Amino acid sequence: MHREPDVGFDPGSPESRPGPKAGAKPLRHPGAEMYKNNWQNRRRGRRSHQQNSRLRQHGPDERCNSVAEQSPQDSGPISDDESPSTSSGSAGSSSVPDLPGFYFDPEKKRYFRLLPGHNNCNPLTKESIRQKEMESKRLQLLEEEDKQKKKIARVGFNASSLLQKSKLGFLNVTSYCRLAHELRVSCMQRKKVQIQSSDPSALASDRFNLILADTNSDRLFTVNDVKVGGSKYGIISLRGLKTPSLKVHMHENLYFTNRKVNSVCWASLNHLDSHILLCLMGIAETPGCATLLPASLFVSSHPAGDRPGMLCSFRIPGAWSCAWSLNIQANNCFSTGLSRRVLVTNVVTGHRQSFGTSSDVLAQQFALMAPLLFNGCRSGEIFAIDLRCRNQGKGWKATRLFHDSAVTSVQILQEEQNLMASDMAGTIKLWDLRTTKCIRQYEGHVNEYAYLPLHVHEEEGIVVAVGQDCYTRIWSFHDACLLRTIPSPHPTSKADIPSVAFSSRLGGFRGAPGLLMAVQQDLYCFSYT
Repeated sequence: MHREPDVGFDPGSPESRPGPKAGAKPLRHPGAEMYKNNWQNRRRGRRSHQQNSRLRQHGPDERCNSVAEQSPQDSGPISDDESPSTSSGSAGSSSVPDLPGFYFDPEKKRYFRLLPGHNNCNPLTKESIRQKEMESKRLQLLEEEDKQKKKIARVGFNASSLLQKSKLGFLNVTSYCRLAHELRVSCMQRKKVQIQSSDPSALASDRFNLILADTNSDRLFTVNDVKVGGSKYGIISLRGLKTPSLKVHMHENLYFTNRKVNSVCWASLNHLDSHILLCLMGIAETPGCATLLPASLFVSSHPAGDRPGMLCSFRIPGAWSCAWSLNIQANNCFSTGLSRRVLVTNVVTGHRQSFGTSSDVLAQQFALMAPLLFNGCRSGEIFAIDLRCRNQGKGWKATRLFHDSAVTSVQILQEEQNLMASDMAGTIKLWDLRTTKCIRQYEGHVNEYAYLPLHVHEEEGIVVAVGQDCYTRIWSFHDACLLRTIPSPHPTSKADIPSVAFSSRLGGFRGAPGLLMAVQQDLYCFSYT
């Protein structure tokens, strides 16, 4: 029987090779199969490397989305023109988790690696991130102040409502005046003061370290950091501080020191505020000292009968704080707070009284009516020394109060029944000296370790303090309400914390209430008018 040959049976002809049956796998040469497997493994390795590099940059949400989209492709064959997935997730949402060692930038919606101590010229650290956020906040507040959008400290707190309540009898005269002062504080505007000096080049280079107003608020004592190193002193006359032209004159002398100024206060030796008392830190073989600097040294011309005073220096090493006494029972005396000791010195006779303490004394102030010296310590203790006790027995500590951190400032109020203190934890408390209890606390002050002063003005009913974040905060004295937060005109820096002085009569008895702020080389005035 004759049979015809099967079609495609001849192996010599490519066209006659048997085709695959339905459901059957195609036959492949073992070498070709091994080559393609190796090619797929290399392709998958390159793709996984590209995905891992992107996963380091994207958030966890993007990683889940990317893996979900690429998993079906991994199970099937790979085409030659296939490209890796570039899907975008929701890393920019508000619920972005924190990854150790990474920082999420909400603007770029990406994670960046933190590089502490890296040799990169511009490393990304937590300090730089915090500095960027603080600078953005400061610029925003300055913009709001320039546009006069943020003036009223409380809802419904305006002049018309106060006047209406006063006419209806809801406010007495005292409350009306106090609230009117608060309204003025919330409306103060920043203006730059023009400083005139015989050496204009020094004004452009020297930076303000601190300013301190005298009793009548017609002079400012200044400590300026010199560019070449060290400090020099000056006195600014505020008698020309009048709107609209805010001009003051800087009086300088050749007195220069390379030692750090730990504390400063005005001293009334010959007359009211005739001297400045300075506590200078020792350096190398030179011990620390307390110096009485005559204010007349800064004035070129002296009134008749007023001769330039002599500079007096007392060898008192390691003084942290100082205070001048206006009490008649401690006349011509000043105190210095040392390490575990308080020293009271009479300038005329040279007699000294020493009181041992258990901690460093960082703040001091004499009472005016009672013969008491109040001291704030690094341990957080506040105690009063009865100056009538001539020995160091058990009876010389008259009052004892306690803070949780180192006390940086103590202020005795006018009736001498209350005391206000601030510490390095940012706590400001008002104490009742009769019951030794805290009766009010002022929230919002920022301090971690700096020696920052506190300014209390009962006449205006406000409390002023500059925080370590370079913001000046003003509270209502009577109800501890935060009235105003003033940002620094310059970028925030731990080395450029503003120094302020507030007075009810800037420039003398006929002056208007206002705030003076010194930062870097500039002086600003925040006036009520």
